[in-house]
Amino acid sequence: MAPKPKDKPKPSHSPSQPPPPIEDLFTSLSEHIQSSDFDQAAKVADQVLRVAPGDEDAIRCKVVALIKADRIDDALSTIQSTKKVPIDFTFFKAYCLYRQNKLDEALESLKTQETNSATMLLESQVLNRLGKMDACMDIYQKLQKSKIYSLEINSVAGLVSTGRASEVQGMLDALRVKPTSNFELAYNTACSLIERNKYTDAEQLLLSARRIGQETLMEDNLLDDDIEIELAPIAVQLAYVQQLLGHTQEAIETYTDIINRDLADELSLAVALNNLIALKGPKDVSDGLRKLDRLKEKDSQNFQLAHGLNLKLSPKQREAVYANRVLLLLHANRLDQARELVAALSDMFADSVMPVLLQAAVFVRENKAVRAEEVLGQFAEKFPDKSKVVLLARAQVAAAAGHPQIAAESLAQIPDIQHMPATVATLVSLKERAGDIDGAAAVLDSAIKWWSNAMTEDNKLNIIMQEAASFKLRHGHEEDAARLFEELVKSHGNMEALVGLVTTVARVDVNKAETYEKQLKPLPGLMGVDVDSLEKTSGAKHDDDSASHVGVTEAYEEGKSKAKSKKKRKRKPRYPKGFDPANPGPPPDPERWLPKRERSSYRPKRKDKRAAQVRGSQGAVVREKQEAGTSGASSNSSNSKSNQVSTSKGTSQNAAAEQSKPSSKSSRKKSRN
Repeated sequence: MAPKPKDKPKPSHSPSQPPPPIEDLFTSLSEHIQSSDFDQAAKVADQVLRVAPGDEDAIRCKVVALIKADRIDDALSTIQSTKKVPIDFTFFKAYCLYRQNKLDEALESLKTQETNSATMLLESQVLNRLGKMDACMDIYQKLQKSKIYSLEINSVAGLVSTGRASEVQGMLDALRVKPTSNFELAYNTACSLIERNKYTDAEQLLLSARRIGQETLMEDNLLDDDIEIELAPIAVQLAYVQQLLGHTQEAIETYTDIINRDLADELSLAVALNNLIALKGPKDVSDGLRKLDRLKEKDSQNFQLAHGLNLKLSPKQREAVYANRVLLLLHANRLDQARELVAALSDMFADSVMPVLLQAAVFVRENKAVRAEEVLGQFAEKFPDKSKVVLLARAQVAAAAGHPQIAAESLAQIPDIQHMPATVATLVSLKERAGDIDGAAAVLDSAIKWWSNAMTEDNKLNIIMQEAASFKLRHGHEEDAARLFEELVKSHGNMEALVGLVTTVARVDVNKAETYEKQLKPLPGLMGVDVDSLEKTSGAKHDDDSASHVGVTEAYEEGKSKAKSKKKRKRKPRYPKGFDPANPGPPPDPERWLPKRERSSYRPKRKDKRAAQVRGSQGAVVREKQEAGTSGASSNSSNSKSNQVSTSKGTSQNAAAEQSKPSSKSSRKKSRN
């Protein structure tokens, strides 16, 4: 029996090395934080916590390092795992919830905090992302006395977002801050100028912001690529200003360069892509869809913005991206995908009118204009405070579909534009198409009444009355038209109205028309013309003398102009190198360009007569001549056949050629005999 193998001795574990002193760990932690190596700082903080569990400074350093390293989930889990530690991490928790876009929970966490500048600033950021800009601006107003570096930057951004761009300059003057004090403030101030339609001033300020930013970031020793990424929002905004100024090609080139270089932050790249697609329109739908696919979540089957980008974009920007996606799908005739995306937008942007407008666009694309009108009408009834844009869209859809009555009803439901000349003209045209002449006249009368009572500098009463008089004259209401023309003449002294008045009254009362006709200004050059004698003449006669006089005058003027024409300056001829014009040498041959056979010196070559001599006896020569004559006759006959057949198809030509071959063979046999 074989002996049992001995068990191998187990290797003895080496004793673990003792941890470094806690003072050294904190020193290393401080060095990593100062060098912005936050991932390594979090690891060192874990080492400290293994040595000294529950150390408040280590926990706080770890949470801050994780937040700085954009590891928000890890930071929040660390905060939740340290509930037993007597440290208040409520502010950090609120910030992490804000970064995770859990805005309502972030506000709830901040309510338990003591109010100070830090909590107020974070609350303003949360309100800004929620779109509650009025409440956000109230907090900024309270924080103006505190010395916060970025307060004026955020304040300007808040004013622009709330539609109060006109207050930006006043706020900067109150704070005694120049727009060019830093490039972020210059950028936000330029955005306020864009909102006020001062595009040229905005462009100049954006150029200054880019220059200041380059100088500032170069002083911080940033790399060129990092500087370009940091200043990418300014570059995108400059392209947008070029787009607004009508420099379309320059804007397209700038957007394309930003996208191709891929040296921009995620937000700026998304804005550049969206603006480029909007600028090109339906020209290249497939390319636009491919560009938007760069912004969606990678693992998502349907179009959905990436999570990080979705958090950075404002609700208005997200809505614009999704709307452009739907429009591109409609242009690409992908109606199923467009319908599916529109259904999802209703939940994403419940407070916006964009989903219902896009839904109506899908119905119109499907040739369901009536359904689109119903959807828009129902939304306008349900949300009257948001109905203006929807009713305008309904009017446009109805007018394009040939439903003028529905279009007129939609426009009539918007009270604040009823008096505007464009609206009045559109309503009158729609009612005329619908056959409602009395309704069109009522629209004009209502507009005249409104402008008569309006106390504005830019009064449109003159225009409305002029158009109303023309309308009534066109539809046979001469008395009403004459009354309107007369009011215009008395109130404004309008010469066009006076002409219309004379023309209109002449149909009813000739004497009154002659009275007003005297107020017309006489035409220059017609004072000495006797109309009665002019009517009695037989007409104008052709004057030959005058024609000849005109011809002589024209000839004289033409000769005079030729005499005044400048004389051409004679230039010295340029000769080849080494050529002496005094001794040019023999003249060239005048026939040098003719073919040789056409020249006078041409002599054709002589034929060699010796080639025709035949050697041999005399009798053989005679027989060969006779047989050659016979074979020549036979070959000529075969050739004539082939020439006759040559007018037919190719197969017939080949047959004729084959028939000619035996005759030539027989002739050769005879010659051998």
